Amino acid sequence: MQIVRFNHKSEVKYGILNNNLISGLAVDPFKNFQRGDAFKKDGSSYPLSEVKLLPPCLPSKLVCLGLNYRIHAQEVNLALPSEPLLFIKPSTAVIGTEETIVLPRGSRRVDYECELAVVIGKTAKQVPEEQARDYILGYTCLNDVSERHFQKKDVQWTRAKSFDTFAPIGPWIETELEPDDLKLETYLNGEVKQSARTSELIFSVNHLISFISNVMTLLPGDIIATGTPSGIGPMKAGDIVEIKIEKIGTLRNRVEQAI
Repeated sequence: MQIVRFNHKSEVKYGILNNNLISGLAVDPFKNFQRGDAFKKDGSSYPLSEVKLLPPCLPSKLVCLGLNYRIHAQEVNLALPSEPLLFIKPSTAVIGTEETIVLPRGSRRVDYECELAVVIGKTAKQVPEEQARDYILGYTCLNDVSERHFQKKDVQWTRAKSFDTFAPIGPWIETELEPDDLKLETYLNGEVKQSARTSELIFSVNHLISFISNVMTLLPGDIIATGTPSGIGPMKAGDIVEIKIEKIGTLRNRVEQAI
């Protein structure tokens, strides 16, 4: 099931996408996931071509993973972590598919990073690993956009990862898949730059949910970005970057320079 959030004639709604037709939902799925009636339809329908897709959720925070693929750790010449390495992106960085990534003034190198994103469906606190899947609404694509000069200069990563537009997510939430062996790729102007499978993750989705929820409470709509593989590289104004994940879809964004 593909859950979309969209704008139609200035009305913002959630819906279920099937064969390029959106069926409107009667309720916000994040408010009703725990009760089991998150996907009740309201009888409305909309052709996909007549709506604007929005970010598929409104996270209070995006909890991201550094160095969760061995090949990426080797690429940046860093030791493998013994436990998940966490950082946070703010909600203000979120944009949707077909929106614009803006290169901030003063930036020197801004990179793409393709990642599988886990979308939390209900409040998660101190979740046992074996129960982690009960808290997942679904999965989407994420581009962990990063400014490398600031990242190196600051040592900690907040500024480098947190500019407005630095967290594209979408195009929708896929609820019916297993996340443990999915192909994920980055295309820059049609050329493959990253290609890997989620089976190469150091820390699994279940482990991440348990670990993170024992650090901070995860709220409905929050996102866990599971890390990027090797092949990271820079983007410039005019580029088109696409994050493609098997069984989910394609997140597509244009890159522009801040005026």
